[in-house]
Amino acid sequence: MSKLSVTLFVPVLNEIDGLKVIMPKIDHTLFDQILIADGGSKDGSLEWARSQGYDTILQKKKGLRHAYIEGFPHIKGEWVITFSPDGNCLPEDLPRLIDKVSKGHDMVIASRYFGNKRSGDDDVVTRFGNWMFTTLINSFFTAKYTDVMTIFRIYRKQMFYDLDIHLEDSHNTEKLFFTVVGVEPLISIRAAKRKLNCSDIYSFEPARIAGVRKLQIIRWGSAHLLQVFKEIFVWK
Repeated sequence: MSKLSVTLFVPVLNEIDGLKVIMPKIDHTLFDQILIADGGSKDGSLEWARSQGYDTILQKKKGLRHAYIEGFPHIKGEWVITFSPDGNCLPEDLPRLIDKVSKGHDMVIASRYFGNKRSGDDDVVTRFGNWMFTTLINSFFTAKYTDVMTIFRIYRKQMFYDLDIHLEDSHNTEKLFFTVVGVEPLISIRAAKRKLNCSDIYSFEPARIAGVRKLQIIRWGSAHLLQVFKEIFVWK
């Protein structure tokens, strides 16, 4: 089987310490491109990435979702792995993701909870939230996910567009809560609705090594919850 064409997509916001520790551990031979999307860092993250020769973009709009929407047109690979450099994603699991998806899957998720495992970065609230959203999405959309919220996954770049993730109307629930949410739950939902072949591998999530957690529990949780119920009635 020929080698898959894969881009490693790394959205960052003030992650200079994590970048310096994690990025040197990545096997660059796995990828046709490593693209770092900077959300307006003030700690030198973008400058460091450029000095290391990575492809980079500087977001025009704030928020993780806009990193995807603005970054995906610059992706060169047929496949994309979305990856966080804060220490939560293990570089040694990158080849396992690629190997798994090459066996005929449309998306493979590096699950923190595969086989009833636990994340090393969870607290009580995030553990419950991750369980709740995974349970709701599995129940409403006849799926078998073990982790619908994690960034760490691989899928075809084109799937992002086929599932209309790039359209503003797909994310209008966030506007009710004055925030910008991530895209992972919606990708999980719409992949299930399309009956795509999704699978997972277990990947332990260590505690982040640096930086500040940017989670907006109430606003993001509310926007995602409303998004789940909206998707029951809209989109094909």
